[in-house]
Amino acid sequence: MAEGVAAAPAAFLNFAYGSNMLTQRLQARSPSARPVTVAVLRGHELRWHKLSQDGSGKCDIVRSARPSAQVIGVVHEILLVDKPALDAAEGLGHGYDERQVIVESRSGPLQAWAYVATAIDPAAVPYTWYKALVLAGARQHRFPAPYLRRLESVPARDDADVARAELHFRLAAGG
Repeated sequence: MAEGVAAAPAAFLNFAYGSNMLTQRLQARSPSARPVTVAVLRGHELRWHKLSQDGSGKCDIVRSARPSAQVIGVVHEILLVDKPALDAAEGLGHGYDERQVIVESRSGPLQAWAYVATAIDPAAVPYTWYKALVLAGARQHRFPAPYLRRLESVPARDDADVARAELHFRLAAGG
């Protein structure tokens, strides 16, 4: 290596399709996270059936045979040093696994890591604050209006933990 030239820190690409699409939410978990591009994961559907420890539903990506199936998300670059904290926040090994996916961006295909639910309940319903975080991320990254309408149409329920709900609603509102 040339003198005075530092090696680039090791990083990975993450495809976020749920609340981690909101840059502030992801940076609270992985400070180095920086949005790279909006991308599409074809052959998959977005489901809200990942059973969270709080009993609510969180987002998941599921393979689909429907030719038109696609999930829109945000690709972030994250330093490897931040990965253990993100894995812990996402419950890697305890509700989510991870796998590599190929997503399509404006500049071409990208290989990225995505969290995939292992603990699912088809009857799970997200909290209203979680849905607000997902929508805030989709709006922040200017997702197409039809996709936003699909996200808006997802049923949600109020969280009995009012303080937790208020905290997340403030984050979704940009505060």
